[in-house]
Amino acid sequence: MSRLTALPPSLPFRHPAALVATWFGSGLIRPAPGTWGTLFTFPFALAIGWTGGAWALLACSLLAFAGGIWAAGYFCRAAEKDDAPEVVIDEVSAVLLVLAALPMTPVGWVSAFFLFRFFDILKPWPISAIERRFKGGFGVMIDDMIAALFTIFSFLLLDLIWMVLT
Repeated sequence: MSRLTALPPSLPFRHPAALVATWFGSGLIRPAPGTWGTLFTFPFALAIGWTGGAWALLACSLLAFAGGIWAAGYFCRAAEKDDAPEVVIDEVSAVLLVLAALPMTPVGWVSAFFLFRFFDILKPWPISAIERRFKGGFGVMIDDMIAALFTIFSFLLLDLIWMVLT
């Protein structure tokens, strides 16, 4: 059963940092806020991809990354945590980057979701090292962007293997 996490007392939901950091509240859903944040990105990505294509997805990813540094930093300071689980703008930015690079097909997008969640949850090296090295809003955001790059390269490798085998 899903439940919602309360915001820090000093940060009302209407505050822009709370709205951006939690991706309009999706990061407040428990369990697995990162998964919810990723899922709630797909309708936006679909609209962005249909209207502007891969370049628009890339631009939105970079905008989310820049805004996310501010929002994640603000939220984490208010929550008194280094990387508050409610902050999911990092997943939003990273998934938009992945979707910009992968084919706009059901297989591409389903692969994007599962491969990204795999790398975001497991955090293999160097993702884990980067997560420990950087703090603040940038630290919250950058490890997910590296997980996005792992996702893109993994998809390309799997696609190449599939082409060779078929």
